[in-house]
Order: sequence, then structure tokens, then C-alpha cells
Amino acid sequence: MRATRRLALGLAAAPFAARAQPGRYPDRPVRIVVPFAPGGPTDVMARVLSAGLTAALGQPVVVENRGGGGGNIGAAHVARSAPDGTTLLVVSTGFVVNPSLFRSPGYDPVRDFAPVTELGASPNLIIAGAQSGIRSLADLIAAAKARPGGLDMANPGTGSTPHLTAELLRLRAGIEFVQITHASAALAVQSVLGGVTPAGVAALPPAQPHILSGAVRALAITSAERWPDLPDVPTMQELGYPGFVSETFQALLAPAGTPPAIIDRLAGDSFATLAEPATRARLRAAGFGVEPRGPAALAERIAREVPLWRDIIRQAGIPSE
Repeated sequence: MRATRRLALGLAAAPFAARAQPGRYPDRPVRIVVPFAPGGPTDVMARVLSAGLTAALGQPVVVENRGGGGGNIGAAHVARSAPDGTTLLVVSTGFVVNPSLFRSPGYDPVRDFAPVTELGASPNLIIAGAQSGIRSLADLIAAAKARPGGLDMANPGTGSTPHLTAELLRLRAGIEFVQITHASAALAVQSVLGGVTPAGVAALPPAQPHILSGAVRALAITSAERWPDLPDVPTMQELGYPGFVSETFQALLAPAGTPPAIIDRLAGDSFATLAEPATRARLRAAGFGVEPRGPAALAERIAREVPLWRDIIRQAGIPSE
């Protein structure tokens, strides 16, 4: 499978390198806006990418954190920026969730952006504290049914894929619990780690180190297949929930109207950065599956996931903000 992905990566990158004729681009430093605070998974991905693009483009590529509004503030800023390839955006799945979660997110995910490429994706994990007494998904469901509405579940933010994954669990398992929202993925995991909340849902990168140390127990993973670094953690599908697959993806975008030659250049250089063995190993160790597939595939993903998450938000009865 890994060999196939490497082959696909090389084949997919070739057209971008061949077509791109961006002339003097870039003739000044490039900014990558991350619409979240430093230290989260999206920020980690952006900083890995910026190092590779700095070398490839011959200009400094700096990461600028513009947090707030669940990612809306940073995304809206890039949507209004000049389409010259010097202001870019690295986003997570919240980019396609927020248009259904907020009445006025400040951007349109299709109209206002030019897709460059997906960068990577991470499944979500249903986790429990090592001292919680919850050792399996069946234990979690039993605890929730024993005290309807009495079980607290941590998540990293309203509208995040872990939050919506927990809602999907609630709907599919027919249980009730209280969602405890935190300001970041790290804080949500720390809440479970410290026993403040007995369980929660988190993306793989912030949870994996604590799972490997034994401080947090992974009950289930939401990937289509078991994760190579956590081979003992069953998928939700294995546990009797067909189609229960959710992940947090990271992607690179530019403002709408950015010239195709610049998009091709950025896509090709991003592919080359992520193809480096040391970079792939670093990201894999951090819990990312590296899956760059170019502008067309990212456009398809955005078009597919906007209505997907809208339906889950509607079914869960989450009000717009």
C-alpha cells in the first residue's frame, strides 16, 4: 500500500511540474495563514510545509496564525487577499463545516478559494482516561445508557470533526451524553488525561502520544482501516457501525483568481516537500497520513464534504451561530 501511494504521489506531481510556468513568482516573501492558534495539528502541518516551500520557492515562506471564530477569521482574511500567490491558507476540516455551522462565516469555501492540494488527513479517536474504568466502546455505551445525559465527553471545539464524530456516535448508538467543548485539541486531550472528563473524541495527532504511553485508552478509531501505529485499536466499522468513517484533513488553498501557473507551481512544490522520506516519517509519527492529490481532488473533496457535514449538523440538531 505504501509503495502504491509513493508511485501515485510521483505520477500525480508530474503534470503540475510540467505545466507550471509562473515566471518570476514569487518575487517576495509568502505567507501561509493558519486560522488557529500555534501548536495544533493544522499549525504543525503548515510549518512542515513552509520549510519545504521556502527551499523550493527561493523566498521565505512564513506561517502567520490568525485564530478566532472557529477558523473563520483567518479564512476570511485570505479570501480577501490579493490572488498573487503570496498569501495562502492551510485549513482543516472546519473549513467545510463552518459554512453550515455559522450563519455568516465570512467566506464561501467554493467561490472564494482556488484549491491547491490536500496535504494529509488524520482519523479521529474515541478515547477514555486510563483511570476512568472505561476499557472499550461497549463500556462507554453502557455507561451512557446507565446515566442518560450524565456522561461527559470532551471535544476540541464546536463544529470540529471530533465534536461532530461524537454527535454521530450519539445518533448511531442511541445514547445521550454531555459534550464538553474546549478551546483546542490539546486541552481536550488533557481533560481526559487528567480525569476531568472520563472520555472524549480527538483527532489522532494530539492523542497518539498519550495512547502510546498508556495514559489514555483508545476505544475505537474512525479510519476505514486500522492505523499502522495503533494496530490494536479497532475501527468503528469493525465494532458494528458500517460507514462510520470520519477524519480531519489539512489542505492548502489560495484566494480565488490566483493564476493557474502559480497554483500548479505550489501544488508541485508541495508534492515534492511531502514526498521527502524524512518529512513523511515525521508527519506519520505525528499522526498524519500524507495524501496530496492536487487541485482537482481537493475541489472534489470540498464539494463532497460541505453537504456531508451539513446533514450531520442538521440531524444532530446543532444550531447555527
